Amino acid sequence: MRRTVFWAAIMLGAAACLAGDPVVSNVRALQRGGGSRLVDIRYDAADSDGDRLSVTVTLTDNGAPVPAASLSGDVGAGVRPGSGKRIVWDAGADWSGNLSENVRATVTADDGRTPAVPQGMVRIPGGTNSGTDPDFGAYSLTVEAFYMDATEVTKAKWDEVYVWAVAHGYSFANAGSGKAANHPVHTVSWYDCVRWCNARSQKEGRTPCYNLSTWACDFAANGYRLPTNTEWAYAARGGQSGRRFPWGDTITHSQANYYSSSSYSYDVSPTRGYHPTYLTGGYPYTSPAGAFTANGYGLYDMAGNVWEWCNDSSGSYRLIRGGCWYDLAYSARCGFSLWSYPGFASYYYGFRAVCR
Repeated sequence: MRRTVFWAAIMLGAAACLAGDPVVSNVRALQRGGGSRLVDIRYDAADSDGDRLSVTVTLTDNGAPVPAASLSGDVGAGVRPGSGKRIVWDAGADWSGNLSENVRATVTADDGRTPAVPQGMVRIPGGTNSGTDPDFGAYSLTVEAFYMDATEVTKAKWDEVYVWAVAHGYSFANAGSGKAANHPVHTVSWYDCVRWCNARSQKEGRTPCYNLSTWACDFAANGYRLPTNTEWAYAARGGQSGRRFPWGDTITHSQANYYSSSSYSYDVSPTRGYHPTYLTGGYPYTSPAGAFTANGYGLYDMAGNVWEWCNDSSGSYRLIRGGCWYDLAYSARCGFSLWSYPGFASYYYGFRAVCR
């Protein structure tokens, strides 16, 4: 399966396009003259196997979805590859009375072949993980298969998407920090992470999940988003059931970056306090992403290093999971979570993304 994206700024009177992807190329969008509310979206499509393509269009205005039900032409299933393809969007029918200089069109081509695992991610198999946690009791977690970043988003990955996002109209409350390029990004709020996920989606030709006006998440979209509480907990256990941590029921500094204390019987680390290997250079004492052994699903740092924002909300709060370099072993347990303000950013907080 190949998915590609190009952005065409529709100023309702002018058009521009960005080129780059080998599957869909030469995209142009132009409103017809004479007061018409019809927009012509033209593109070229290529497929090395000659497969018929399923072509979709997504429209956004400053990241917020724009209705795109009234589409005709070379769109939908069965589109032959070739040049000079045209889609007509009836903006008058779908978006009557609206004007914007920031509408962008995503043209996506899908040849129906099995997709490759997204770069830097691992596949989390669907199913149910049920058992009895030694501290939290009986639980049952059921998910459909999804992809998850193998590590917490690094400062290098954050910067790659952040630079693209700012150049394409996004704004962030926090620019993000990191101890080093290969350490997790930190000092990012929930809102920053959501915007970043949308930008990463658009940069890679996926449909954004979030409405940046309401913060609602479209779980059917194929873009990047924050994991749900259930997805995160299921993934953290790595296929094991009824265990306190991703690997078992005790924890040491050989397994995670956290603050060790003799206050907890399950903290059996021979070294106490901050992790001695990373106690350098001042706060934060983060470790490189992937410095410890992965769990059964190939995920690193599901316990410790930085707290990870999740999608779930409770009133004005958002969920965080996994503990961090600053916190005690009890925070690193698979069954433990906290609520935090979505606008809060500190060197304790980072994240990882998921997608379908």
